[in-house]
Amino acid sequence: MGDSDNFFEKVYKVARLIPYGRVTSYGAIARYLGAARSARMVGWAMNNSGSLEEEVPAHRVVNRKGILTGKHHFQGTNLMQQLLESEGVEVVDSEIQNFEKVFWDPAKNL
Repeated sequence: MGDSDNFFEKVYKVARLIPYGRVTSYGAIARYLGAARSARMVGWAMNNSGSLEEEVPAHRVVNRKGILTGKHHFQGTNLMQQLLESEGVEVVDSEIQNFEKVFWDPAKNL
């Protein structure tokens, strides 16, 4: 197992803790893991999470502005948005509304 595999596992552990109806950002997870410049690697981990046995709620991880930048990695055009909306998160034009209200920061909550 390489370093990136280990990092990905840590990312998945944090992502699985994001509460229902809340979202976090790639950067917030990276900062929490002490790798502030690794937001892109968090994104790669999320893209890779669909192949895992234990589910990862990757739909709850968005960019720092609340935009669903990872949506093209989900099957179907609007699956990421539909999953978030089913949890009560309002999304308009691929952007989360009331982002500050639904944002969950692992550094403050774990």
